[in-house]
Amino acid sequence: MPTKTDRKLRSQEWYSGQAYENYARRAWLRAEGFPGDVFQNKPVIGICNSWSELNNCNAHLRIVAEAVKRGVWAAGGVPLEFPTISLGEMFMKPTTMLYRNLMAMDVEESIRANPIDGVVLLCGCDKTTPAQLMGAASADIPAIVVPGGPMLSGQWKDRKLGSGTDGRKLFDLFRTGRLTEEEWSEIEGGLSRSAGHCTVMGTASTMTSIAEALGMTLTGCANIPAADSRRLAIAELSGRRIVDLVWEDLRPSHIMTRQALENAVTVDMAIGGSTNAVVHLIAIAGRLGIPLDLPDFDTISRRTPWIANVKPSGEFLMEDFYYAGGLPAVMKEILHLLHADAMTVTGKTMRENLERAECHRREVIRTAAEPLHREGGTVVLYGNLAPDGAVLKQTAASARLLQHRGRAYVFENYAQMRAEIDREDLPIDKDTVLVMKNCGPKGAPGFPEWGHIPMPKALLDRNVDDVVRISDARMSGTSFGTVVLHVAPEAAVGGPLNAVRTGDEIELDVAARRLELHVPATEIAQRLSAFRPAPPQYTRGYGRLFLEHVTQANLGCDFDFLSK
Repeated sequence: MPTKTDRKLRSQEWYSGQAYENYARRAWLRAEGFPGDVFQNKPVIGICNSWSELNNCNAHLRIVAEAVKRGVWAAGGVPLEFPTISLGEMFMKPTTMLYRNLMAMDVEESIRANPIDGVVLLCGCDKTTPAQLMGAASADIPAIVVPGGPMLSGQWKDRKLGSGTDGRKLFDLFRTGRLTEEEWSEIEGGLSRSAGHCTVMGTASTMTSIAEALGMTLTGCANIPAADSRRLAIAELSGRRIVDLVWEDLRPSHIMTRQALENAVTVDMAIGGSTNAVVHLIAIAGRLGIPLDLPDFDTISRRTPWIANVKPSGEFLMEDFYYAGGLPAVMKEILHLLHADAMTVTGKTMRENLERAECHRREVIRTAAEPLHREGGTVVLYGNLAPDGAVLKQTAASARLLQHRGRAYVFENYAQMRAEIDREDLPIDKDTVLVMKNCGPKGAPGFPEWGHIPMPKALLDRNVDDVVRISDARMSGTSFGTVVLHVAPEAAVGGPLNAVRTGDEIELDVAARRLELHVPATEIAQRLSAFRPAPPQYTRGYGRLFLEHVTQANLGCDFDFLSK
Protein backbone atom coordinates (compact mmCIF):
# COMPACT_ATOMS: atom_id res chain seq x y z
CA MET A 1 0.00 0.00 0.00
CA PRO A 2 1.40 3.46 -0.93
CA THR A 3 2.47 5.65 1.98
CA LYS A 4 2.35 9.39 2.46
CA THR A 5 6.05 9.65 1.68
CA ASP A 6 6.44 7.51 -1.42
CA ARG A 7 3.44 8.58 -3.47
CA LYS A 8 3.06 11.76 -5.47
CA LEU A 9 -0.44 13.13 -5.33
CA ARG A 10 -2.39 13.87 -8.49
CA SER A 11 -2.95 17.48 -7.42
CA GLN A 12 0.81 18.09 -7.39
CA GLU A 13 0.80 17.98 -11.18
CA TRP A 14 -0.96 21.36 -10.92
CA TYR A 15 0.81 22.87 -7.91
CA SER A 16 4.29 21.40 -7.56
CA GLY A 17 7.16 22.80 -9.57
CA GLN A 18 8.91 25.99 -10.57
CA ALA A 19 7.11 26.61 -13.87
CA TYR A 20 5.05 29.76 -14.17
CA GLU A 21 1.84 27.73 -14.41
CA ASN A 22 2.52 26.08 -11.02
CA TYR A 23 3.30 29.41 -9.42
CA ALA A 24 0.17 31.01 -10.92
CA ARG A 25 -2.11 28.22 -9.72
CA ARG A 26 -0.76 28.50 -6.18
CA ALA A 27 -1.18 32.28 -6.32
CA TRP A 28 -4.76 32.04 -7.53
CA LEU A 29 -5.74 29.74 -4.66
CA ARG A 30 -3.94 31.97 -2.19
CA ALA A 31 -6.42 34.59 -3.37
CA GLU A 32 -9.01 32.56 -1.44
CA GLY A 33 -7.03 33.09 1.76
CA PHE A 34 -5.04 29.85 1.95
CA PRO A 35 -1.50 30.01 3.37
CA GLY A 36 1.35 29.07 1.08
CA ASP A 37 2.10 25.68 2.63
CA VAL A 38 -1.43 24.31 2.42
CA PHE A 39 -0.79 22.52 -0.88
CA GLN A 40 2.54 20.96 0.01
CA ASN A 41 1.76 17.30 -0.63
CA LYS A 42 -1.57 17.41 1.18
CA PRO A 43 -4.49 15.57 -0.45
CA VAL A 44 -6.83 17.99 -2.14
CA ILE A 45 -10.38 16.71 -1.70
CA GLY A 46 -13.13 17.87 -4.02
CA ILE A 47 -16.57 18.08 -2.48
CA CYS A 48 -18.96 17.49 -5.37
CA ASN A 49 -22.12 19.24 -4.24
CA SER A 50 -25.49 18.81 -5.93
CA TRP A 51 -27.05 21.46 -3.69
CA SER A 52 -29.72 23.63 -5.28
CA GLU A 53 -32.69 25.68 -4.17
CA LEU A 54 -34.47 24.12 -7.15
CA ASN A 55 -34.03 20.73 -5.48
CA ASN A 56 -35.58 20.61 -2.03
CA CYS A 57 -34.26 17.06 -1.55
CA ASN A 58 -30.68 18.40 -1.67
CA ALA A 59 -31.29 21.88 -0.27
CA HIS A 60 -29.44 21.11 2.99
CA LEU A 61 -26.26 19.83 1.35
CA ARG A 62 -24.45 23.12 1.96
CA ILE A 63 -24.57 22.30 5.68
CA VAL A 64 -23.52 18.71 5.01
CA ALA A 65 -20.57 20.01 2.97
CA GLU A 66 -19.35 22.03 5.94
CA ALA A 67 -19.32 18.89 8.07
CA VAL A 68 -17.34 17.06 5.39
CA LYS A 69 -14.82 19.90 5.31
CA ARG A 70 -14.24 19.61 9.05
CA GLY A 71 -13.37 15.97 8.58
CA VAL A 72 -11.03 16.61 5.64
CA TRP A 73 -9.12 19.31 7.53
CA ALA A 74 -8.87 17.10 10.62
CA ALA A 75 -7.34 14.28 8.56
CA GLY A 76 -4.73 16.53 6.96
CA GLY A 77 -6.43 17.19 3.66
CA VAL A 78 -7.54 20.34 1.87
CA PRO A 79 -11.27 20.48 1.03
CA LEU A 80 -12.42 22.41 -2.04
CA GLU A 81 -16.14 22.42 -2.73
CA PHE A 82 -17.44 22.60 -6.30
CA PRO A 83 -20.97 22.55 -7.75
CA THR A 84 -22.49 20.46 -10.49
CA ILE A 85 -25.94 20.65 -11.97
CA SER A 86 -28.63 19.35 -9.62
CA LEU A 87 -31.63 17.31 -10.66
CA GLY A 88 -34.77 18.16 -8.70
CA GLU A 89 -37.29 15.41 -9.37
CA MET A 90 -40.37 17.48 -8.55
CA PHE A 91 -39.49 20.50 -10.66
CA MET A 92 -37.61 19.60 -13.84
CA LYS A 93 -39.51 19.05 -17.07
CA PRO A 94 -39.97 16.82 -18.92
CA THR A 95 -38.02 14.62 -16.49
CA THR A 96 -34.76 14.55 -14.57
CA MET A 97 -33.96 11.29 -16.37
CA LEU A 98 -33.35 13.34 -19.51
CA TYR A 99 -30.50 15.04 -17.63
CA ARG A 100 -29.02 12.17 -15.58
CA ASN A 101 -26.38 11.55 -18.23
CA LEU A 102 -25.62 15.27 -18.46
CA MET A 103 -25.03 15.41 -14.71
CA ALA A 104 -22.88 12.29 -14.89
CA MET A 105 -20.77 13.96 -17.58
CA ASP A 106 -20.58 17.14 -15.49
CA VAL A 107 -19.39 15.15 -12.46
CA GLU A 108 -16.86 13.15 -14.48
CA GLU A 109 -15.35 16.13 -16.26
CA SER A 110 -15.29 18.30 -13.13
CA ILE A 111 -13.30 15.57 -11.37
CA ARG A 112 -11.03 14.87 -14.30
CA ALA A 113 -10.23 18.48 -15.16
CA ASN A 114 -9.48 19.78 -11.68
CA PRO A 115 -6.54 19.38 -9.24
CA ILE A 116 -8.16 17.01 -6.79
CA ASP A 117 -6.90 13.73 -5.36
CA GLY A 118 -10.18 12.40 -4.06
CA VAL A 119 -13.85 13.36 -4.13
CA VAL A 120 -16.80 13.30 -1.74
CA LEU A 121 -20.11 12.96 -3.57
CA LEU A 122 -23.05 14.77 -1.95
CA CYS A 123 -26.34 13.49 -3.31
CA GLY A 124 -29.89 12.58 -2.38
CA CYS A 125 -32.61 13.15 -4.95
CA ASP A 126 -33.37 10.30 -7.36
CA LYS A 127 -30.95 10.91 -10.23
CA THR A 128 -28.22 12.75 -8.33
CA THR A 129 -26.95 9.53 -6.71
CA PRO A 130 -26.64 7.40 -9.89
CA ALA A 131 -25.28 10.37 -11.86
CA GLN A 132 -22.52 10.92 -9.31
CA LEU A 133 -21.70 7.21 -9.14
CA MET A 134 -21.54 7.03 -12.95
CA GLY A 135 -19.30 10.09 -13.16
CA ALA A 136 -17.03 8.90 -10.35
CA ALA A 137 -16.77 5.44 -11.91
CA SER A 138 -15.61 6.97 -15.18
CA ALA A 139 -13.14 9.38 -13.57
CA ASP A 140 -11.91 6.65 -11.17
CA ILE A 141 -10.10 8.59 -8.48
CA PRO A 142 -10.77 7.76 -4.79
CA ALA A 143 -14.38 8.64 -3.96
CA ILE A 144 -16.91 8.30 -1.16
CA VAL A 145 -20.66 8.97 -1.19
CA VAL A 146 -22.49 11.01 1.45
CA PRO A 147 -26.25 11.08 0.83
CA GLY A 148 -28.40 13.82 2.33
CA GLY A 149 -30.89 11.38 3.85
CA PRO A 150 -34.69 11.15 3.85
CA MET A 151 -36.92 13.99 5.00
CA LEU A 152 -39.00 13.80 8.16
CA SER A 153 -42.15 11.73 7.89
CA GLY A 154 -45.17 13.68 6.71
CA GLN A 155 -48.02 14.30 9.11
CA TRP A 156 -51.74 14.96 8.69
CA LYS A 157 -53.92 14.94 11.79
CA ASP A 158 -52.89 11.68 13.53
CA ARG A 159 -51.64 10.01 10.36
CA LYS A 160 -48.05 9.64 9.19
CA LEU A 161 -47.63 10.32 5.49
CA GLY A 162 -45.04 9.03 3.05
CA SER A 163 -44.17 11.55 0.34
CA GLY A 164 -45.39 10.43 -3.05
CA THR A 165 -47.03 7.20 -1.93
CA ASP A 166 -49.65 8.60 0.46
CA GLY A 167 -49.90 11.78 -1.58
CA ARG A 168 -51.12 9.80 -4.58
CA LYS A 169 -53.60 7.78 -2.52
CA LEU A 170 -55.03 10.89 -0.91
CA PHE A 171 -55.19 12.71 -4.24
CA ASP A 172 -57.44 9.96 -5.58
CA LEU A 173 -59.76 10.64 -2.64
CA PHE A 174 -59.65 14.35 -3.46
CA ARG A 175 -60.35 13.69 -7.17
CA THR A 176 -63.44 11.70 -6.29
CA GLY A 177 -64.79 14.24 -3.81
CA ARG A 178 -64.00 12.30 -0.64
CA LEU A 179 -61.66 15.00 0.68
CA THR A 180 -62.50 18.69 0.92
CA GLU A 181 -60.38 21.57 -0.40
CA GLU A 182 -59.51 22.48 3.18
CA GLU A 183 -58.39 18.94 4.00
CA TRP A 184 -56.32 18.80 0.83
CA SER A 185 -54.64 22.09 1.80
CA GLU A 186 -53.80 20.66 5.24
CA ILE A 187 -52.24 17.61 3.60
CA GLU A 188 -50.18 19.81 1.30
CA GLY A 189 -48.79 21.69 4.29
CA GLY A 190 -47.79 18.55 6.19
CA LEU A 191 -46.62 16.17 3.47
CA SER A 192 -42.98 17.33 3.25
CA ARG A 193 -41.79 18.73 6.57
CA SER A 194 -38.05 19.14 6.03
CA ALA A 195 -35.28 19.05 3.49
CA GLY A 196 -34.25 15.59 2.36
CA HIS A 197 -35.45 13.07 -0.18
CA CYS A 198 -38.70 11.09 -0.12
CA THR A 199 -39.39 9.24 3.10
CA VAL A 200 -40.53 6.02 1.46
CA MET A 201 -38.52 3.35 -0.36
CA GLY A 202 -38.73 5.34 -3.58
CA THR A 203 -35.91 5.82 -6.05
CA ALA A 204 -33.98 8.22 -3.80
CA SER A 205 -33.96 5.91 -0.76
CA THR A 206 -33.30 2.94 -3.02
CA MET A 207 -30.31 4.51 -4.76
CA THR A 208 -28.69 5.82 -1.58
CA SER A 209 -29.15 2.35 -0.08
CA ILE A 210 -27.59 0.89 -3.21
CA ALA A 211 -24.62 3.24 -2.84
CA GLU A 212 -24.07 1.71 0.60
CA ALA A 213 -24.60 -1.82 -0.71
CA LEU A 214 -22.00 -1.15 -3.40
CA GLY A 215 -19.54 -0.31 -0.64
CA MET A 216 -19.32 3.37 -1.55
CA THR A 217 -20.50 4.86 1.79
CA LEU A 218 -19.56 4.43 5.40
CA THR A 219 -21.64 1.75 7.10
CA GLY A 220 -25.08 3.01 8.12
CA CYS A 221 -24.78 6.23 6.14
CA ALA A 222 -27.61 5.80 3.65
CA ASN A 223 -30.74 6.03 5.79
CA ILE A 224 -30.02 8.61 8.52
CA PRO A 225 -32.79 11.24 8.29
CA ALA A 226 -31.73 14.56 6.81
CA ALA A 227 -32.70 16.47 9.95
CA ASP A 228 -30.84 14.11 12.32
CA SER A 229 -27.54 15.41 13.73
CA ARG A 230 -26.03 12.00 13.03
CA ARG A 231 -26.20 12.91 9.34
CA LEU A 232 -23.61 15.64 9.96
CA ALA A 233 -21.52 13.40 12.17
CA ILE A 234 -21.19 10.72 9.51
CA ALA A 235 -20.47 13.41 6.92
CA GLU A 236 -17.51 14.55 9.02
CA LEU A 237 -16.30 10.96 9.38
CA SER A 238 -16.60 10.54 5.62
CA GLY A 239 -14.44 13.64 5.19
CA ARG A 240 -11.77 12.05 7.34
CA ARG A 241 -12.01 8.74 5.53
CA ILE A 242 -11.60 10.17 2.01
CA VAL A 243 -8.13 11.46 2.95
CA ASP A 244 -7.09 7.92 3.88
CA LEU A 245 -8.66 6.59 0.68
CA VAL A 246 -6.38 8.90 -1.29
CA TRP A 247 -3.24 7.64 0.44
CA GLU A 248 -4.44 4.05 0.02
CA ASP A 249 -5.31 4.73 -3.63
CA LEU A 250 -8.58 2.85 -3.14
CA ARG A 251 -10.62 3.75 -6.20
CA PRO A 252 -14.24 3.16 -7.33
CA SER A 253 -13.04 0.49 -9.76
CA HIS A 254 -11.55 -1.43 -6.80
CA ILE A 255 -14.85 -1.30 -4.90
CA MET A 256 -17.62 -1.38 -7.53
CA THR A 257 -16.76 -4.83 -8.83
CA ARG A 258 -19.05 -7.47 -10.29
CA GLN A 259 -19.48 -8.86 -6.78
CA ALA A 260 -20.42 -5.43 -5.44
CA LEU A 261 -22.96 -4.97 -8.22
CA GLU A 262 -24.53 -8.32 -7.40
CA ASN A 263 -24.67 -7.25 -3.76
CA ALA A 264 -26.45 -4.06 -4.82
CA VAL A 265 -29.03 -5.98 -6.87
CA THR A 266 -29.60 -8.39 -3.96
CA VAL A 267 -30.13 -5.53 -1.51
CA ASP A 268 -32.47 -3.80 -3.96
CA MET A 269 -34.61 -6.94 -4.04
CA ALA A 270 -34.57 -7.36 -0.25
CA ILE A 271 -35.70 -3.78 0.42
CA GLY A 272 -38.42 -3.82 -2.25
CA GLY A 273 -36.56 -1.06 -4.04
CA SER A 274 -37.59 1.14 -6.93
CA THR A 275 -37.80 -0.32 -10.43
CA ASN A 276 -35.59 2.60 -11.49
CA ALA A 277 -32.66 0.91 -9.77
CA VAL A 278 -32.54 -1.56 -12.67
CA VAL A 279 -31.80 1.17 -15.21
CA HIS A 280 -29.31 2.97 -12.98
CA LEU A 281 -27.33 -0.11 -11.95
CA ILE A 282 -27.00 -1.24 -15.56
CA ALA A 283 -25.70 2.24 -16.42
CA ILE A 284 -23.19 2.22 -13.53
CA ALA A 285 -22.00 -1.24 -14.57
CA GLY A 286 -21.57 0.01 -18.13
CA ARG A 287 -19.28 2.80 -16.93
CA LEU A 288 -17.14 0.18 -15.21
CA GLY A 289 -17.12 -2.18 -18.19
CA ILE A 290 -18.87 -4.90 -16.17
CA PRO A 291 -21.63 -6.94 -17.85
CA LEU A 292 -24.94 -6.64 -15.99
CA ASP A 293 -28.25 -7.36 -17.70
CA LEU A 294 -31.92 -7.95 -16.98
CA PRO A 295 -31.63 -11.75 -16.51
CA ASP A 296 -29.16 -11.07 -13.67
CA PHE A 297 -31.84 -9.07 -11.86
CA ASP A 298 -34.47 -11.75 -12.25
CA THR A 299 -32.12 -14.54 -11.19
CA ILE A 300 -31.23 -12.64 -8.02
CA SER A 301 -34.88 -11.68 -7.41
CA ARG A 302 -35.95 -15.33 -7.43
CA ARG A 303 -33.53 -16.21 -4.61
CA THR A 304 -33.82 -13.06 -2.48
CA PRO A 305 -36.63 -12.54 0.05
CA TRP A 306 -38.26 -9.15 0.49
CA ILE A 307 -37.83 -8.23 4.17
CA ALA A 308 -38.05 -4.41 4.49
CA ASN A 309 -41.62 -3.47 5.40
CA VAL A 310 -41.46 0.06 3.98
CA LYS A 311 -43.88 1.94 1.74
CA PRO A 312 -44.86 1.82 -1.08
CA SER A 313 -44.67 -1.97 -0.87
CA GLY A 314 -45.01 -2.16 2.93
CA GLU A 315 -46.37 -0.22 5.90
CA PHE A 316 -43.61 1.90 7.42
CA LEU A 317 -41.51 4.93 6.48
CA MET A 318 -37.77 5.53 6.17
CA GLU A 319 -37.53 7.04 9.66
CA ASP A 320 -38.95 3.81 11.07
CA PHE A 321 -36.57 1.82 8.87
CA TYR A 322 -33.54 3.71 10.15
CA TYR A 323 -34.57 3.38 13.80
CA ALA A 324 -35.17 -0.35 13.25
CA GLY A 325 -31.54 -0.82 12.21
CA GLY A 326 -31.61 0.41 8.62
CA LEU A 327 -29.70 -1.07 5.76
CA PRO A 328 -26.99 -2.75 7.91
CA ALA A 329 -29.69 -4.80 9.65
CA VAL A 330 -31.13 -5.85 6.28
CA MET A 331 -27.73 -6.76 4.88
CA LYS A 332 -26.76 -8.78 7.94
CA GLU A 333 -30.03 -10.70 7.64
CA ILE A 334 -29.25 -11.67 4.04
CA LEU A 335 -25.47 -11.93 4.44
CA HIS A 336 -25.60 -15.53 3.22
CA LEU A 337 -26.82 -14.19 -0.14
CA LEU A 338 -24.13 -11.51 -0.42
CA HIS A 339 -20.49 -11.53 -1.43
CA ALA A 340 -19.48 -10.80 2.14
CA ASP A 341 -15.78 -10.40 1.34
CA ALA A 342 -16.37 -7.51 -1.06
CA MET A 343 -14.18 -4.49 -0.20
CA THR A 344 -15.78 -1.19 0.81
CA VAL A 345 -14.65 2.41 1.30
CA THR A 346 -14.26 1.70 5.01
CA GLY A 347 -11.18 -0.33 4.09
CA LYS A 348 -12.94 -3.39 5.49
CA THR A 349 -15.05 -6.08 3.91
CA MET A 350 -18.81 -6.03 3.96
CA ARG A 351 -18.78 -8.87 6.48
CA GLU A 352 -16.55 -6.88 8.86
CA ASN A 353 -18.75 -3.79 8.49
CA LEU A 354 -21.89 -5.71 9.46
CA GLU A 355 -20.57 -7.59 12.49
CA ARG A 356 -22.32 -5.31 14.99
CA ALA A 357 -25.50 -4.62 12.99
CA GLU A 358 -28.74 -5.30 14.85
CA CYS A 359 -32.46 -5.20 14.13
CA HIS A 360 -34.52 -3.39 16.75
CA ARG A 361 -38.03 -3.78 15.25
CA ARG A 362 -38.93 -7.02 13.54
CA GLU A 363 -42.22 -5.64 12.25
CA VAL A 364 -40.15 -3.26 10.10
CA ILE A 365 -37.24 -5.53 9.11
CA ARG A 366 -38.27 -9.17 8.91
CA THR A 367 -36.00 -12.18 9.07
CA ALA A 368 -34.99 -14.00 5.91
CA ALA A 369 -36.72 -17.09 7.31
CA GLU A 370 -40.02 -15.21 7.72
CA PRO A 371 -40.02 -12.66 4.89
CA LEU A 372 -42.79 -10.45 3.61
CA HIS A 373 -42.45 -12.24 0.29
CA ARG A 374 -40.24 -15.16 -0.69
CA GLU A 375 -38.94 -13.30 -3.77
CA GLY A 376 -37.49 -9.85 -4.34
CA GLY A 377 -39.37 -6.69 -5.12
CA THR A 378 -38.77 -6.43 -8.87
CA VAL A 379 -39.35 -9.06 -11.55
CA VAL A 380 -38.33 -9.07 -15.21
CA LEU A 381 -40.89 -10.00 -17.87
CA TYR A 382 -40.40 -11.17 -21.43
CA GLY A 383 -42.72 -12.04 -24.30
CA ASN A 384 -43.77 -10.88 -27.74
CA LEU A 385 -44.76 -7.53 -26.23
CA ALA A 386 -41.36 -7.03 -24.57
CA PRO A 387 -38.72 -9.09 -26.40
CA ASP A 388 -35.92 -7.10 -24.71
CA GLY A 389 -37.65 -7.13 -21.35
CA ALA A 390 -39.91 -5.15 -19.05
CA VAL A 391 -40.06 -4.80 -15.26
CA LEU A 392 -42.76 -4.90 -12.61
CA LYS A 393 -42.62 -4.27 -8.86
CA GLN A 394 -44.47 -7.33 -7.64
CA THR A 395 -44.36 -6.33 -3.98
CA ALA A 396 -46.37 -3.17 -4.74
CA ALA A 397 -48.84 -4.91 -7.10
CA SER A 398 -52.26 -6.44 -6.45
CA ALA A 399 -52.03 -10.20 -5.94
CA ARG A 400 -55.24 -10.79 -7.90
CA LEU A 401 -53.71 -9.16 -11.00
CA LEU A 402 -50.37 -10.94 -11.08
CA GLN A 403 -51.95 -13.47 -13.41
CA HIS A 404 -54.38 -11.64 -15.64
CA ARG A 405 -55.80 -11.56 -19.15
CA GLY A 406 -57.80 -8.62 -20.41
CA ARG A 407 -58.57 -6.37 -23.34
CA ALA A 408 -56.39 -3.34 -23.94
CA TYR A 409 -57.44 0.26 -23.93
CA VAL A 410 -54.67 2.16 -25.68
CA PHE A 411 -53.37 5.68 -25.22
CA GLU A 412 -51.06 6.57 -28.09
CA ASN A 413 -49.18 9.06 -25.92
CA TYR A 414 -49.13 10.77 -22.56
CA ALA A 415 -51.17 13.77 -23.74
CA GLN A 416 -54.03 11.51 -24.82
CA MET A 417 -53.93 9.71 -21.49
CA ARG A 418 -54.14 12.95 -19.52
CA ALA A 419 -56.99 14.18 -21.72
CA GLU A 420 -59.05 11.00 -21.29
CA ILE A 421 -58.24 9.55 -17.87
CA ASP A 422 -61.05 11.38 -16.05
CA ARG A 423 -63.70 10.74 -18.69
CA GLU A 424 -66.71 9.27 -16.94
CA ASP A 425 -67.70 7.43 -20.14
CA LEU A 426 -64.27 5.82 -20.69
CA PRO A 427 -65.11 2.34 -22.11
CA ILE A 428 -63.19 0.27 -19.57
CA ASP A 429 -63.86 -2.10 -16.68
CA LYS A 430 -61.94 -3.82 -13.89
CA ASP A 431 -60.40 -6.30 -16.34
CA THR A 432 -59.14 -3.70 -18.83
CA VAL A 433 -55.39 -3.45 -19.45
CA LEU A 434 -54.38 0.18 -19.88
CA VAL A 435 -51.58 0.64 -22.42
CA MET A 436 -49.64 3.85 -23.02
CA LYS A 437 -47.11 4.27 -25.84
CA ASN A 438 -44.35 6.68 -26.80
CA CYS A 439 -43.13 7.44 -23.28
CA GLY A 440 -39.70 5.80 -23.41
CA PRO A 441 -36.17 7.21 -23.73
CA LYS A 442 -36.65 8.50 -27.27
CA GLY A 443 -40.43 8.71 -27.43
CA ALA A 444 -41.23 11.05 -24.55
CA PRO A 445 -38.32 11.95 -24.83
CA GLY A 446 -36.22 11.39 -21.71
CA PHE A 447 -37.93 8.34 -20.18
CA PRO A 448 -40.17 10.19 -17.70
CA GLU A 449 -42.07 8.81 -14.72
CA TRP A 450 -45.37 8.61 -16.56
CA GLY A 451 -45.81 4.86 -16.19
CA HIS A 452 -47.98 5.11 -13.07
CA ILE A 453 -51.05 5.85 -15.18
CA PRO A 454 -53.58 7.33 -12.74
CA MET A 455 -56.54 5.14 -11.99
CA PRO A 456 -59.37 6.29 -14.27
CA LYS A 457 -62.05 8.25 -12.45
CA ALA A 458 -64.70 5.96 -13.93
CA LEU A 459 -63.14 3.00 -12.09
CA LEU A 460 -62.46 4.85 -8.84
CA ASP A 461 -66.15 5.75 -8.73
CA ARG A 462 -66.86 2.00 -8.91
CA ASN A 463 -64.39 1.34 -6.05
CA VAL A 464 -61.86 -0.33 -8.39
CA ASP A 465 -58.44 0.65 -7.03
CA ASP A 466 -56.06 -1.14 -9.43
CA VAL A 467 -55.86 -2.45 -13.00
CA VAL A 468 -52.94 -3.72 -15.07
CA ARG A 469 -51.10 -0.82 -16.67
CA ILE A 470 -48.36 -1.20 -19.30
CA SER A 471 -46.05 1.37 -20.85
CA ASP A 472 -42.52 2.02 -22.08
CA ALA A 473 -42.18 4.72 -19.40
CA ARG A 474 -40.71 4.60 -15.89
CA MET A 475 -42.62 5.33 -12.71
CA SER A 476 -41.65 6.98 -9.48
CA GLY A 477 -40.30 4.57 -6.90
CA THR A 478 -42.92 6.01 -4.55
CA SER A 479 -45.69 4.63 -6.78
CA PHE A 480 -47.61 1.40 -6.45
CA GLY A 481 -50.02 -0.83 -8.36
CA THR A 482 -49.83 -3.55 -11.01
CA VAL A 483 -47.73 -1.52 -13.39
CA VAL A 484 -45.51 -2.95 -16.15
CA LEU A 485 -42.69 -0.57 -17.07
CA HIS A 486 -39.61 -0.11 -19.27
CA VAL A 487 -41.09 -2.16 -22.13
CA ALA A 488 -38.22 -2.62 -24.58
CA PRO A 489 -37.79 -1.86 -27.36
CA GLU A 490 -39.98 1.20 -26.88
CA ALA A 491 -42.82 2.11 -29.22
CA ALA A 492 -41.01 5.14 -30.64
CA VAL A 493 -38.32 2.96 -32.24
CA GLY A 494 -40.82 0.47 -33.64
CA GLY A 495 -41.03 -1.94 -30.70
CA PRO A 496 -43.98 -4.36 -30.46
CA LEU A 497 -45.78 -2.05 -28.02
CA ASN A 498 -46.41 0.13 -31.04
CA ALA A 499 -48.58 -2.64 -32.54
CA VAL A 500 -51.12 -2.82 -29.70
CA ARG A 501 -54.65 -1.69 -30.56
CA THR A 502 -57.64 -1.07 -28.30
CA GLY A 503 -59.50 -4.35 -27.91
CA ASP A 504 -56.44 -6.62 -28.24
CA GLU A 505 -56.05 -9.22 -25.51
CA ILE A 506 -52.94 -9.01 -23.31
CA GLU A 507 -51.82 -11.59 -20.80
CA LEU A 508 -49.65 -10.91 -17.75
CA ASP A 509 -48.25 -13.91 -15.89
CA VAL A 510 -45.76 -12.79 -13.26
CA ALA A 511 -44.97 -16.28 -11.99
CA ALA A 512 -44.02 -17.32 -15.54
CA ARG A 513 -42.35 -13.91 -16.13
CA ARG A 514 -44.42 -13.50 -19.28
CA LEU A 515 -46.06 -10.56 -21.07
CA GLU A 516 -47.93 -11.57 -24.22
CA LEU A 517 -50.01 -9.81 -26.83
CA HIS A 518 -52.56 -12.35 -28.06
CA VAL A 519 -52.50 -11.29 -31.68
CA PRO A 520 -51.15 -13.53 -34.48
CA ALA A 521 -47.48 -12.90 -35.27
CA THR A 522 -48.35 -12.13 -38.89
CA GLU A 523 -50.81 -9.45 -37.79
CA ILE A 524 -48.24 -7.89 -35.41
CA ALA A 525 -45.67 -7.83 -38.21
CA GLN A 526 -48.15 -6.22 -40.60
CA ARG A 527 -49.02 -3.52 -38.10
CA LEU A 528 -45.35 -2.80 -37.38
CA SER A 529 -44.53 -2.61 -41.09
CA ALA A 530 -46.52 0.61 -41.19
CA PHE A 531 -44.42 2.18 -38.43
CA ARG A 532 -42.71 5.46 -39.26
CA PRO A 533 -40.68 7.26 -36.58
CA ALA A 534 -41.96 10.65 -35.51
CA PRO A 535 -39.83 13.73 -36.26
CA PRO A 536 -37.26 14.34 -33.48
CA GLN A 537 -38.50 16.62 -30.71
CA TYR A 538 -35.04 18.17 -30.34
CA THR A 539 -32.91 19.33 -33.25
CA ARG A 540 -30.13 21.08 -31.34
CA GLY A 541 -28.19 21.12 -28.09
CA TYR A 542 -28.23 18.52 -25.38
CA GLY A 543 -31.67 17.24 -26.40
CA ARG A 544 -30.36 16.29 -29.82
CA LEU A 545 -27.32 14.61 -28.27
CA PHE A 546 -29.65 12.62 -26.03
CA LEU A 547 -31.90 11.44 -28.86
CA GLU A 548 -28.99 10.44 -31.06
CA HIS A 549 -27.04 8.48 -28.43
CA VAL A 550 -29.30 7.24 -25.62
CA THR A 551 -29.62 3.48 -25.31
CA GLN A 552 -32.81 1.57 -24.53
CA ALA A 553 -34.11 0.83 -21.04
CA ASN A 554 -32.65 -2.67 -20.89
CA LEU A 555 -29.19 -1.20 -21.60
CA GLY A 556 -29.32 1.48 -18.91
CA CYS A 557 -30.26 4.55 -20.97
CA ASP A 558 -26.70 5.84 -20.84
CA PHE A 559 -25.09 7.31 -23.94
CA ASP A 560 -23.62 4.71 -26.25
CA PHE A 561 -20.22 6.47 -26.24
CA LEU A 562 -19.86 6.53 -22.43
CA SER A 563 -19.94 2.83 -21.59
CA LYS A 564 -16.68 0.91 -21.66
